[in-house]
Amino acid sequence: MTGSGIVTTRRALLSVSDKTGLADLGRALHALGIEIVSTGGSARALREAGVPVREVGELTGFPEIMDGRVKTLHPKVHGGLLGRRGTDDAVMREHAITPIDLLVVNLYPFARTVANAATSYEEAIEQIDIGGPAMLRAGGKNHERVTVVCDPADYPGLIETLRRDGGTSFEQRRRFAARAFAHTARYDGMIADWLSARAEGEPGDAYPPTLHLALRRAQEMRYGENPHQAAALYLDGGRIAGTVAGATLLAGKEMSYNNLVDADTALECVKAFDKTPACVIVKHANPCGVALGKDSLDAYERAFACDPTSAFGGIIATNRAIDGVLAEHILARQFVEVLVAPAFDEAALAALRKKPNVRALATGEWQAAPGLAQRQLRSIAGGVLVQDSDIDTLMLSDLKVVTQRVPDAEQLRDLLFAWHVAMYVKSNAIVYVKDGTTLGIGAGQMSRVVSVKIAAMKAADAGLSTQDCVMASDAFFPFRDNLDLAASAGVRAVIQPGGSLRDQEVIRAADEHGMAMVFTGTRHFRH
Repeated sequence: MTGSGIVTTRRALLSVSDKTGLADLGRALHALGIEIVSTGGSARALREAGVPVREVGELTGFPEIMDGRVKTLHPKVHGGLLGRRGTDDAVMREHAITPIDLLVVNLYPFARTVANAATSYEEAIEQIDIGGPAMLRAGGKNHERVTVVCDPADYPGLIETLRRDGGTSFEQRRRFAARAFAHTARYDGMIADWLSARAEGEPGDAYPPTLHLALRRAQEMRYGENPHQAAALYLDGGRIAGTVAGATLLAGKEMSYNNLVDADTALECVKAFDKTPACVIVKHANPCGVALGKDSLDAYERAFACDPTSAFGGIIATNRAIDGVLAEHILARQFVEVLVAPAFDEAALAALRKKPNVRALATGEWQAAPGLAQRQLRSIAGGVLVQDSDIDTLMLSDLKVVTQRVPDAEQLRDLLFAWHVAMYVKSNAIVYVKDGTTLGIGAGQMSRVVSVKIAAMKAADAGLSTQDCVMASDAFFPFRDNLDLAASAGVRAVIQPGGSLRDQEVIRAADEHGMAMVFTGTRHFRH
């Protein structure tokens, strides 16, 4: 180690499961005169790329055994990683242990293996890496002298540093070591959760007895919900396309905590409408306007008309790319915090860049989110609640008509639309809909009947008629007064879960008013 803290790199050990970037790294290290030691498949890949490599067995004087289970668990490997220059020099000379200055390791794909339902228990066990974590921990512990890299994304920066300085600084090695320990912690946590679910859990348990979270900080924010609260965004693994957490900010200032919460609600709501252009406008984590249209501009106009007052300063999501025409129209019509869409064309971005306070968030195409993204985590004092994500799988065949009057085809389409919107409205949730457009939304009330009143009031304030509309309720109606109010507002068909002790009373009220009503058998509380 020099006075500047730079450790010169003379020997590297490369042993990776993920071969991404391995050949380029090997060529760069060889060009710098760094001796490369490697194992099994990594050594073969390097040789095929024309990189001279020394097998680890040559270093240890001991062959790989037990089908590769034992290859790096040897004093000449771990001594080379753990040896302290100036302290252990004599013992290293005595046992012919040469220092290893650079360690590049990533681990067996345990998570990918067990994600396959067809994987046997024995196959899963074979993907538990032993030598890799041991080496990462050894090199990480000795980061004063050893550079440890476990992520292929770090290869280009490493190569640039080695070319420029001939080695790495202490601060660089400390950062790499922290990432290595985070990597092994996440890996061991996955294995512990998987094994504990089989060793300690009862058959059919949905959740393991232990749950390890290893989240990576993606962004520090100016503040949280309020200016006196600090906040940050953490990711579970890599960025996932089709999600707010994985989206790319193309224009505007950084997303805030509240922006992300609202944008997530808007995006998740609009994603269901893949066959028809749709727009969702959200304010304070509640949809205030949702609509289908012949195109995105038409859908936006319909959504905006539902509640123009609340739309001011809101978050707008579309399920189609935003073009310049739509962007210009929105900017001329209202102040908006965030626009969320799969993509933006150049004309849209040119318009948005003139408004630095408006954020353009491109999500990419929707795709299924793996792992914890299919589950929701919420902290409470002293603990964390975990639940499956609420997914809308309702189909026409699931509906049970409980009234004398049967909804017609147009009403059924609106009922399913209203039902999906209600999923994203804070409970108690009431949604009035007609022609694929929300007319009034009642959100977050302690009494359901008040939500019914607010939805009608919102529609009236916006100058919208609720005559012959449909209504969705996220949970059952406890009393008939909800139906009486809805009927007076012009509601002609209702969708709700059912399950109240007074279901028959509510059904009679619907029949008295000549309303159609269907039960879903499923509720969608959102707190």
